[in-house]
Amino acid sequence: MGNVLTTIKKDIESHVGEKVTLKANGGRRKVVVNDGVLEKTYDSIFTIRLDNNVQRTVSYSYSDVLTKTVQLVFAG
Repeated sequence: MGNVLTTIKKDIESHVGEKVTLKANGGRRKVVVNDGVLEKTYDSIFTIRLDNNVQRTVSYSYSDVLTKTVQLVFAG
């Protein structure tokens, strides 16, 4: 399982600075879709700066991507 997370982390790291569409499971069958920029990657999380009316940064773990709680679609 750790090997899969390492692969996900490396893939996400290769897109730092790029525009991304974020689809996150908001619970209760609600899916939240936002556009933003992949800002930084850390050992166990990554951050995305959202392009909403109010600029804010959200963070997710690589396991969120693995379990499909979060899906990332890169513009490039």
